[in-house]
Amino acid sequence: MLILDGATGTELDRRGIDVTLPLWSARAIIEAPDVLEDVHRSYLQAGAEVVVTNTFRTHARTLDRAGQAGRAGELTRQAVALAIRARDETRPDALVFGSVSPLEDCYRPDLAPSADDCRAEHALMIRDLLEAGVDHVLIETMCSAREATAAVQVARELAPGRWSVSFCLDVEGDAGRMMDGTILRTLLPELHGARFIGVNCVPADRLLGHLMSFRDDVPPGADLAAYGNVGRPDPVNGWVNTDAVDPDRYAEYALEWSRAGVELIGGCCGTTPETIRSIRELLV
Repeated sequence: MLILDGATGTELDRRGIDVTLPLWSARAIIEAPDVLEDVHRSYLQAGAEVVVTNTFRTHARTLDRAGQAGRAGELTRQAVALAIRARDETRPDALVFGSVSPLEDCYRPDLAPSADDCRAEHALMIRDLLEAGVDHVLIETMCSAREATAAVQVARELAPGRWSVSFCLDVEGDAGRMMDGTILRTLLPELHGARFIGVNCVPADRLLGHLMSFRDDVPPGADLAAYGNVGRPDPVNGWVNTDAVDPDRYAEYALEWSRAGVELIGGCCGTTPETIRSIRELLV
């Protein structure tokens, strides 16, 4: 089993860094690289064996909204360099995974671009990540089957054997259903070649059911991944924390995932280095 790190964006926010949209966590690459590097270092010190680059919002499409589309490659490379430096100085045996996020919104599959646009734009990102030196490509928080399939096609071509994919599923619907209505189990044949296939940015207290819905159907050679968040959107209050906000309680959920066969476990929005420390203390 590998222990993944926890949230970057919410951890930057917790440390007082401006993460307003559209740049969100990418703003730290420009304005607070020292804090961003320390976030990576904190997760490694807490026991993470994998650190994920802060490239969730360094796509040219996102940067264009902030008038910085021409800096996509530059900021992606800088984000990778910060993660690698933190890794090399803190835990040299750890891996650096390059984050590849949805081009639009994690919760709005209807906004996903055409398959051709997805392939072209994700190819630029994945090439930048590989050239910058990541060990592995992590396509994550995918809510659209069309976009996920397009990104996977590119990763399979550019990084054979060095890519994984994780999905943000519908917490209000049936277990294993993507936000565009696709049953994840039916998409699995398109994901052959993945190292890990998982679920992320789903409340920790609801994640196990999603995993169980497709666990027995993953392609040969793929293991499961799970990194949940500590709450859920609320139409009145904006966000409601679950009991998983407590690091020890989150670790208990992680233990359930491990017992279900998950081999890559970490944290998504709202988790902290203390969350990762609790996971390591309970699971290792």
